[in-house]
Amino acid sequence: HMFIRDSPTTRRAFPVRARVGNRALSVMVRRRTGVRLRDLGPLRVARRRALLDLGLTDRRSGYPLEMVVAAADAGWRITETEVPYLPRTGRSKVTGTWMGTFRAVRDMRRVLR
Repeated sequence: HMFIRDSPTTRRAFPVRARVGNRALSVMVRRRTGVRLRDLGPLRVARRRALLDLGLTDRRSGYPLEMVVAAADAGWRITETEVPYLPRTGRSKVTGTWMGTFRAVRDMRRVLR
Protein backbone atom coordinates (compact mmCIF):
# COMPACT_ATOMS: atom_id res chain seq x y z
CA HIS A 1 0.00 0.00 0.00
CA MET A 2 1.36 3.42 -0.94
CA PHE A 3 0.08 6.83 0.06
CA ILE A 4 0.88 9.68 -2.30
CA ARG A 5 -0.18 13.32 -2.59
CA ASP A 6 0.91 16.84 -2.07
CA SER A 7 -1.02 20.06 -2.02
CA PRO A 8 0.66 23.42 -2.60
CA THR A 9 -0.56 26.10 -0.24
CA THR A 10 -0.07 28.82 -2.89
CA ARG A 11 0.30 28.90 -6.68
CA ARG A 12 3.93 30.01 -6.21
CA ALA A 13 4.67 26.69 -4.50
CA PHE A 14 4.38 24.86 -7.83
CA PRO A 15 5.44 26.61 -11.09
CA VAL A 16 3.11 26.55 -14.10
CA ARG A 17 5.43 24.29 -16.13
CA ALA A 18 5.48 21.82 -13.24
CA ARG A 19 1.68 21.85 -12.96
CA VAL A 20 1.28 21.24 -16.70
CA GLY A 21 3.90 18.48 -16.69
CA ASN A 22 2.34 16.90 -13.63
CA ARG A 23 -1.07 16.82 -15.29
CA ALA A 24 0.38 15.22 -18.44
CA LEU A 25 2.24 12.62 -16.37
CA SER A 26 -0.94 11.80 -14.45
CA VAL A 27 -2.67 11.01 -17.75
CA MET A 28 0.28 8.88 -18.93
CA VAL A 29 0.37 6.96 -15.64
CA ARG A 30 -3.36 6.26 -15.92
CA ARG A 31 -2.92 4.95 -19.48
CA ARG A 32 0.09 2.82 -18.51
CA THR A 33 -1.15 1.44 -15.16
CA GLY A 34 -4.85 2.20 -14.81
CA VAL A 35 -4.10 4.15 -11.60
CA ARG A 36 -5.89 7.50 -11.43
CA LEU A 37 -3.70 10.14 -9.82
CA ARG A 38 -4.45 13.82 -9.49
CA ASP A 39 -0.84 14.53 -8.70
CA LEU A 40 2.60 12.95 -8.96
CA GLY A 41 4.00 14.71 -5.93
CA PRO A 42 7.29 14.00 -4.20
CA LEU A 43 5.96 12.52 -0.97
CA ARG A 44 5.38 8.77 -0.67
CA VAL A 45 4.83 6.48 2.27
CA ALA A 46 5.35 2.72 2.06
CA ARG A 47 6.85 -0.08 4.12
CA ARG A 48 10.63 -0.25 3.65
CA ARG A 49 10.89 -3.95 2.80
CA ALA A 50 8.06 -3.78 0.26
CA LEU A 51 9.65 -0.70 -1.31
CA LEU A 52 13.04 -2.42 -1.60
CA ASP A 53 11.33 -5.43 -3.16
CA LEU A 54 10.14 -3.22 -6.05
CA GLY A 55 13.74 -3.16 -7.30
CA LEU A 56 13.74 0.51 -8.30
CA THR A 57 16.80 1.60 -10.30
CA ASP A 58 16.34 5.24 -11.34
CA ARG A 59 18.42 7.60 -9.22
CA ARG A 60 17.30 10.86 -10.79
CA SER A 61 14.02 12.51 -11.66
CA GLY A 62 12.34 9.32 -12.85
CA TYR A 63 12.44 7.73 -9.39
CA PRO A 64 9.06 9.00 -8.09
CA LEU A 65 7.34 7.90 -11.29
CA GLU A 66 9.17 4.56 -11.36
CA MET A 67 7.98 3.94 -7.81
CA VAL A 68 4.33 4.54 -8.72
CA VAL A 69 4.51 2.42 -11.89
CA ALA A 70 6.30 -0.46 -10.14
CA ALA A 71 3.88 -0.35 -7.20
CA ALA A 72 0.90 -0.42 -9.57
CA ASP A 73 2.45 -3.32 -11.52
CA ALA A 74 2.97 -5.16 -8.22
CA GLY A 75 -0.72 -4.75 -7.39
CA TRP A 76 -0.28 -2.24 -4.58
CA ARG A 77 -3.23 -0.12 -3.58
CA ILE A 78 -2.27 3.52 -4.14
CA THR A 79 -4.09 6.13 -2.09
CA GLU A 80 -3.79 9.91 -2.39
CA THR A 81 -4.05 12.20 0.60
CA GLU A 82 -3.32 15.92 0.76
CA VAL A 83 -0.15 17.15 2.42
CA PRO A 84 0.13 20.95 2.29
CA TYR A 85 3.46 22.58 1.49
CA LEU A 86 4.83 26.09 1.08
CA PRO A 87 6.92 27.53 -1.74
CA ARG A 88 10.44 26.14 -1.83
CA THR A 89 13.28 28.15 -0.32
CA GLY A 90 16.04 28.31 -2.86
CA ARG A 91 15.86 27.02 -6.40
CA SER A 92 14.76 23.54 -7.40
CA LYS A 93 17.09 21.60 -9.71
CA VAL A 94 14.01 20.20 -11.44
CA THR A 95 11.19 22.73 -11.52
CA GLY A 96 13.40 25.77 -10.97
CA THR A 97 14.89 25.72 -14.47
CA TRP A 98 13.78 24.80 -17.96
CA MET A 99 16.78 22.46 -18.34
CA GLY A 100 15.92 20.72 -15.07
CA THR A 101 12.33 20.32 -16.24
CA PHE A 102 13.56 18.91 -19.58
CA ARG A 103 15.82 16.37 -17.82
CA ALA A 104 12.97 15.32 -15.54
CA VAL A 105 10.62 14.79 -18.49
CA ARG A 106 13.31 12.77 -20.30
CA ASP A 107 13.91 10.58 -17.23
CA MET A 108 10.20 10.05 -16.71
CA ARG A 109 9.55 9.16 -20.36
CA ARG A 110 12.11 6.36 -19.99
CA VAL A 111 10.13 4.96 -17.07
CA LEU A 112 6.88 4.93 -19.06
CA ARG A 113 8.29 2.94 -22.00
